[in-house]
Amino acid sequence: MLYVVIIFLWTAILLYLLLGGADFGAGIIELFTSKANKIQTRKTLYEAIGPIWEANHMWLIIAIVILFVGFPTIYSTMSVYLHIPLTIMLLGIIARGTAFTFRHYDAVQDEMQDIYNPIFAYSSFITPFFLGIIAGSAVSGHIDTTAKNFMDAYIFSWLHWFSVSVGLFTVSICGFLAAVFLIGETDSAIDRKRFELKAKAFNIAAVVCGILVFISAMIEGIPLIDWVFGNIVGIIAISAATLSLILLWYLLYKGNSYFIRILAGFQVTMILLTTTYRHYPNIVILKNGGYLSLIEHSGHPKTIQALALALLIGSVFILPALFYLIYSFQKNKVDYAVD
Repeated sequence: MLYVVIIFLWTAILLYLLLGGADFGAGIIELFTSKANKIQTRKTLYEAIGPIWEANHMWLIIAIVILFVGFPTIYSTMSVYLHIPLTIMLLGIIARGTAFTFRHYDAVQDEMQDIYNPIFAYSSFITPFFLGIIAGSAVSGHIDTTAKNFMDAYIFSWLHWFSVSVGLFTVSICGFLAAVFLIGETDSAIDRKRFELKAKAFNIAAVVCGILVFISAMIEGIPLIDWVFGNIVGIIAISAATLSLILLWYLLYKGNSYFIRILAGFQVTMILLTTTYRHYPNIVILKNGGYLSLIEHSGHPKTIQALALALLIGSVFILPALFYLIYSFQKNKVDYAVD
């Protein structure tokens, strides 16, 4: 049952990165859109993410619940030593959701839109940035549970070049996913071309930020190269992601919006697989060689069993409803376009 829980945890993280990441990326795209094109971009964003944007946070909630119930030591350690970036990330989610709701559903469209719009755009950048910082900090070896002062315990545990570069990489991935998904959400050839250019730009930014991640890892003594290239799974995953990247650029040139979504999701999946496989089951790597393991630091067997059953039963009800929501929304858009 423990492995069932671990699979659900990894899957929830992946789906939040894919779906929630594309959601955040929509605001990132707006942030980096010229003033002349912002109105049309917002219209496309509303149509693309409006009905399902809140549902994407379900995956984050599932991941948090799994850690809280099934791995309390890991949950408490991260909550204590990474409470600052966690708080900023959660505030970003709240600010983004509030701004999106008010600017879209406000009965009076007045000057308050000038406040809602930047809050939505900047919080869409800040949230995945600190999500990446948290992820980078968890495996960086900077968390010091024996720290004797505030700075070492609660600041330097996450504020370092590696975590910042992972944060920037996460932002680039989110922008790339959103641009790829939005290509197929518009009927305008001009908008389509614009989103294709955004996808290429964020893809290049992701590559550059990825290089920064490796450079900062080398500077700080983090064995990232060994994690990625020191095993056959990592080599195969990186090779597959690279080949799919070449194919994705070719399909962008050909204007194929369906398969580029699949390829973009595949690339992100391969990246997550590569970076988590090597040091599994150690989900948190502490300073001075310590670690927190999903195997060694799991909860009571009875708790794990109950959690696994709850996840299996819950997925039977939740997943079909979620897929039907997405299907219904897409079908309604198609029917509306035909009418």
